[in-house]
Formats: sequence, structure tokens, C-alpha cells
Amino acid sequence: MKSYLTKERYEELTAELRNLKKEGRQSVMERLRHAKEQGDLSENAEYQTARDDQAVLEKRIAELEILLKNSALFEKRTGEEPGNGVVKLGSKVKLNKEGVVVNYIIVGSSEADPLNGLISNESPLGCELLAKKSGDKVRVDTPKGEMEYLILNVN
Repeated sequence: MKSYLTKERYEELTAELRNLKKEGRQSVMERLRHAKEQGDLSENAEYQTARDDQAVLEKRIAELEILLKNSALFEKRTGEEPGNGVVKLGSKVKLNKEGVVVNYIIVGSSEADPLNGLISNESPLGCELLAKKSGDKVRVDTPKGEMEYLILNVN
């Protein structure tokens, strides 16, 4: 499955991967080497902790490699360039939710941060908004019941 990332997020994740492969692995190897020098590994808590940290590190490296390999880049819109008024990845959307105006940017799932106005294209609301335009209404089932949103503006 494709993951959608902004260029900035792709670069952040690439830098994280590079750092984990170089400095992260080196740090864990040094800790393992130091722990091995202390003797009996079966009762060496420092060695076990370093091995656990190594497993976590390698898992994160594998996750990042898969994510980056299967990613597609998109541009987040600034709102200054003209758009066609249709919601898509990168769109800024102004919604009216029960009399309250809310603003969201549609992003890929790995960048989603709803508390900061970034909603995933795979979220219930994000899915409903895609391909809609100003003036359209969307309904989304939430734990609190069905919510209706009116799209006020799309950039």
C-alpha cells in the first residue's frame, strides 16, 4: 500500500533512517561490546538491555525502509496558489461542524496529527472529504454519533 508523504516529511524520515543506521547502530554495538567485556552474559542486565534496544532499533530501521520504499510524494498547498476547488492530498479545507469553523490539511497517514489540523486521507473524515468541493456536505460516523460537515473552502 502506498504511503503519501510531503517532501519535507520524506526528507525527515530519510535523515532519521540515515542516523539510525550510522549512529544508532554504532551506539548499540559499543554498548554490546562493553557489556560483553563484563563477563557472564546470562546474568548481565546491561547486555540484555542493549540487545533489547538493538531489536527496537532494527525494527524501526525496517519500518522506515518499507515506508520510504512504498511512498509517493505530494505537495502541501500553501493556499496562495490557485486550486481547482476539489479536495485532494495536500488541500487545506475549511469546514463548518455544527456552527464551529475548523481547518484541516489532508495528509498521508504517517503525517496525520489531528490536534494540529493534519488529518489523514485514510481517516473517516479524510476519506469522505476527498474529491468533494466547496458547498458539499459530508457525514462521518464518530463515537459520539454521526457528524455533518459543510465544506466552506478548499485551497
